[in-house]
Order: sequence, then structure tokens, then C-alpha cells
Amino acid sequence: MEENGFRPKGFPELKNDTFLRAAWGEETDYTPVWCMRQAGRYLPEFRETRAAQDFFSTCRSPEACCELTLQVRSPQKREGFMPSACPVKQPVPYSLQPLRRFPLDAAIIFSDILVVPQALGMEVTMVPGKGPSFPEPLREERDLERLRDPAVVASELDYVFQAITLTRQRLAGRVPLIGFAGAPWTLMTYMVEGGGSSTMAQAKRWLYQRPQASHQLLRILTDALVPYLVGQVAAGAQALQLFESHAGHLGPQLFTKFALPYICDVAKRVKAGLQKAGLAPVPMIIFAKDGHFALEELAQAGYEVVGLDWTVAPKKARERVGKMVTLQGNLDPCALYASKEEIGRLVQQMLDDFGPQRYIANLGHGLYPDMDPEHVGAFVDAVHKHSRLLHQN
Repeated sequence: MEENGFRPKGFPELKNDTFLRAAWGEETDYTPVWCMRQAGRYLPEFRETRAAQDFFSTCRSPEACCELTLQVRSPQKREGFMPSACPVKQPVPYSLQPLRRFPLDAAIIFSDILVVPQALGMEVTMVPGKGPSFPEPLREERDLERLRDPAVVASELDYVFQAITLTRQRLAGRVPLIGFAGAPWTLMTYMVEGGGSSTMAQAKRWLYQRPQASHQLLRILTDALVPYLVGQVAAGAQALQLFESHAGHLGPQLFTKFALPYICDVAKRVKAGLQKAGLAPVPMIIFAKDGHFALEELAQAGYEVVGLDWTVAPKKARERVGKMVTLQGNLDPCALYASKEEIGRLVQQMLDDFGPQRYIANLGHGLYPDMDPEHVGAFVDAVHKHSRLLHQN
């Protein structure tokens, strides 16, 4: 049953709803699997498509985002002709990568969490070999005055909604499409640090020295994220994942004060926003990397699925969160450097530890650029093979 019984007008009927059923806690015949960063640099198709394009220019192109989500290739493209990517009507037969390269059970839209700070008026560039860079990060409390009204963010990000709609159409009901955003604390770290950081010292300085300004910024981000996520569902997203990628930089006290309340608020307000808009509810996933100290709290934060990184033991995680939420994860991404046989063994152990129900297989973080696509395929195939045996038994 698609989206709890609701199928938006104009979208093809969903053929594989295993991921959604697992997310809602319903029984499945096998364990669904997808990978964070599955539309990424490890695929030669991705590198070919992105070779001559600026990263955020790509993010602002619905056609390019659709192409990278599915990795659309056609005979004309291989011969050097570049057709418009992901048009609504396309007579050319396509093969979908990574979705035809691997039998994944969900797709995730190609975008970036930092489009939200951009929509708030901050300049963000992607520096080769370095990553995201903010030329003018937030340094003082008065810098918050530079930010746009969060109410305009959704309209600034219409290109993401267009990409979701195009991709949902091009998926043709093959698997569900996941939308996503960064959580308030994670977005704050980039906006204050000016990019990545191993310590988040500048962002944490704000928490200790400017707690009121920190809460003000986190509220601004929450107010921006709620309509953005509701808009993704209206555009066609069938599930949502919130990335709290920098949870591990906070201890239990700071996490409880500056991250968890906003994580909870996002879930509560998105669900209310969907209801107000007349949209069916969608399952929501919270992934707080290195946030093992807050598993119980995350399980009660209003999300149907709690994602786990690879540092958490599955059996202990299940004991801690109970059976009222679905768990997602959590193979060490570096395990994909192992042989295919070893990957199969590791997957089997992971499936045994998580159990056959209320579980979505994934990695404990995203795929790395130098990973062998064949080993990604071995991971996906092993999940399907061993989980079917597990379910039979």
C-alpha cells in the first residue's frame, strides 16, 4: 500500500513498497536496502556527468539532480549527444544507474544539506579537495541579521522540489524516493565554522558563550526546514531523512540542550504541516552520527526510523530502543573494501543481529568515492539473499 494508502495524482503506482513497509513497522518478506550517498562519486557514471559542472550549479538543476539520482544514460549520450536529462516525456530507452546497476529498494534525491544556508542568504562554494566553504561565516551575534527570513527558504529551494517531481516521475514506481535535509545543529556548525572541522570549536564556542544567539539560530533553521521538508513531500518524496551528521561533537548535555529539542520540533511540525496541507504522512528517519549516547531519546523523538552508524552494536541498540521504531544501518562503509565473500559474511552477521523485522539495511555512513561498485552490488545482493533465508526461518 503506497504511502499509507495515498498516491498523489500524476505519479505512477509504486511497485516495490518494501522499504516503506519496513519504515512503518509492517512485516516484510525480506530486508530492504539502500545506501547513503548511493548516487555518488564511486560510480563512473557520476564522475562522467559531474566532470565539467560546479557542484551547487548541479544542485540547482532539476534535470541534473534527476540524472544523478538515477544516473540516466542513453545511447545518444554515449555517442556524445547530450539530451535533456530526465524530461517528463523521453522516447529514448534509458537504463537507470544506480537503480539498474543495483536492485536497491529506495532512491534518495541528489542534493546537499547546505542548500538551506544558501537559501538563507549565505554564500557557499564547494572547493575541490577541501569541501564546502563559507567565505563569510557567522562570527558574531549581529551576523544573524544577515540571514533572510526563513519563511522564504522554501520558495528559494523550488529547484529541489522540481528535481523531486522529475525523479519521482522517471522512477516510474520502481522504488520509493527519499527526500532529506540537515538537522539544525549540523547546519549551524557549517555556518559558524565556515566549512568542515575536526573539533567544531567555533560552533561549540557559540553554545557556551552565546547560548541565546545559538538558540535563535537553531530556531531560524528549524523554521526554514519545516516548510522545506513538507514541500519535498508535496513534490513527491515518499520518506524523509534528517541528517544530524555532527551529533558526535556534542556530549549528552549539549546534545540534549541544543540538538534534540530541534530534532523533535522538526518531526512534530513536519507531521502537522503534512496534515494541514492534506498530504498523507510519510515515514521520517533520524540519523545522528556518533549519537549513540542518545539512542533512547532519538527513539522517542517522533521519527519512525532511527539510523545507526557503525559504532553501535545492533543487538544492544535494539535492547535500548525497544520494538516501537525501525532501525536502519549500520555496516562499516570500509567493510566494502573487503572481498565479496567477506562482505557476504559480514552482512549475514549484521542481519542476524538486527533481526528480520523493523529493519532497513544500510551502511553506517555514506559510500566513499574510491569504493568498487561491484562490492556495493555484493552488499546489496547479500542483504537480499540472506534476509530472504532469515525470513523463511
